[in-house]
Parts: sequence; structure tokens; C-alpha cells
Amino acid sequence: MKVHETPLPGVLVIQPRVFEDERGFFLETYQQPRFTENGIDETFVQDNWSRSTRGTLRGLHYQLERPQAKLVQVVAGSVFDVAVDLRRNSPTFGQWFGITLSSDNHSQLLIPVGCAHGFLVTSETADFQYKCSDIYHPESERTLMWNDPTVGIEWPLSDGPTLSEKDRHGTPLAEADCFDMTSDSPAGAVGDA
Repeated sequence: MKVHETPLPGVLVIQPRVFEDERGFFLETYQQPRFTENGIDETFVQDNWSRSTRGTLRGLHYQLERPQAKLVQVVAGSVFDVAVDLRRNSPTFGQWFGITLSSDNHSQLLIPVGCAHGFLVTSETADFQYKCSDIYHPESERTLMWNDPTVGIEWPLSDGPTLSEKDRHGTPLAEADCFDMTSDSPAGAVGDA
């Protein structure tokens, strides 16, 4: 596997080694020792799978008291996947990184604790799978506004996206709860931006 850094600290693009022949292909989506060899020490405790139709935008989500690192990939179709840095003391606070993930390119994105995550479906449908470093904790889930002009994500949209009620009412960055990664707790303390 190959690991590529992005402009956001800790947000990594991972390209698994793909073995292809006339029968199809095989790849390892996750092998803990190989990830550790590449400096990725996350322990994943929950796997999720969603299916969405073209134009669906999910996000931008994050959890406060039970923050999650995520390892995301597309197993059918394609999405534009985005991470936003919400670590107040980070040099890239409020900045975003986006990448196309698809069943053709087999790329994965590692999103560390302290970042919001979301994606836009760019194919007719997309099956999206991801690992989480902590369980889903709805009481501490937050949604960052998907189209906050101060963040300025360049979503590949021709029309408005299909959004859940929760995602339609996301919080702008200026009012969002963010992460302080300098505290002694593993995930850092949480406070207002």
C-alpha cells in the first residue's frame, strides 16, 4: 500500500495494492500491521456501510465526547469525499481537503480525530464503507454547515444536493464546537470556536 499526505495534518490518502487479472481483482482493505508500519495506529471498533443516490450529500459530521477517526472507501460508484480541520490549534484550522473516491481507483481516506467528514455522491448510486475508531454516539454528534462560505468547499454540484434534515441545518464554523488537541485527554478538550 502507498500512503500520501495531504495539506491537512493527519488526513492521509491510502492506495491499497490491487491484484488484477482476467477474473477481476483482489485487495486488502485493511491489515493492522501494515497500517502500523506506515505510522497509522488507529484501533477501529465499528464498521459502517451506506448506499446513496446521485446528488446526496452526507455531512459534515463529527462527534465531540466520543470522537472518531475514520477510514473511508467506496466499494461501488463514486463520491467526492471531504475532511474539514476543526482542531483549533492546527495550522490548517477551518481548511478542507477533498478527493474523489471510487470503486475504480480503490483509494481510501484516513480522517483523524478533530476533523469533520462528509461526501457527495457523483455516480448514480454509491456504496460507501468506513471504519470508526469509536462507536456512534448520537448525543455528541455535530454537523458543520456543508456550504459555509468561510470554509469554501468546492463541491462538484450542478444543482442543490439532497440533504437530510440534520444536514440541512448544520452549524457555521464560527459557531461550531471545535477540538482543542492540546489537552491531556486522548482526543483533546472541546470548546467553542
